[in-house]
Amino acid sequence: MSRIHSKNTKPEMIVRRYLFANGFRFRVNVRTLPGTPDIVLKKYHTVIFINGCFWHGHICQQGRMPKSNVAFWENKITRNKERDEEVRDKLRAIGWRTMVVWECQLKPAVRQQTLEGILFLLNEAFLDLHRKKVELKPAYGEEYDEEGRMVAEDSPRYGE
Repeated sequence: MSRIHSKNTKPEMIVRRYLFANGFRFRVNVRTLPGTPDIVLKKYHTVIFINGCFWHGHICQQGRMPKSNVAFWENKITRNKERDEEVRDKLRAIGWRTMVVWECQLKPAVRQQTLEGILFLLNEAFLDLHRKKVELKPAYGEEYDEEGRMVAEDSPRYGE
């Protein structure tokens, strides 16, 4: 257990290097946010948790339960899952997007697909944030209807 680290793990370093190489800037292990997220991208209002499959009870080959001291491990992993959900709910409540990357998703066979998926979701988050900020403002002499569409002239009435 003493060899298990919570910071700067190999899966974290893979994601951090990829994000940095693609121009993303971030903070790591921000203690002021609930759960001390592994990666915080303030500009995108997004946090990324990189979870180990065993410790967080992922349903995959690496997330299987040990055969000895089963009651202890079931209790521990169940509590970890509950805590993870509580932390994500708290972050969503204060307006942060959350993303979880599992250790098994960073295996060489599927790594590139996972990393590209992270970039896609971050770009989507950026666009969503900026869509909310953009407001339609009419130029001089233009008008908008109730739904925000530009009105050039009245609707034609056919048959009159």
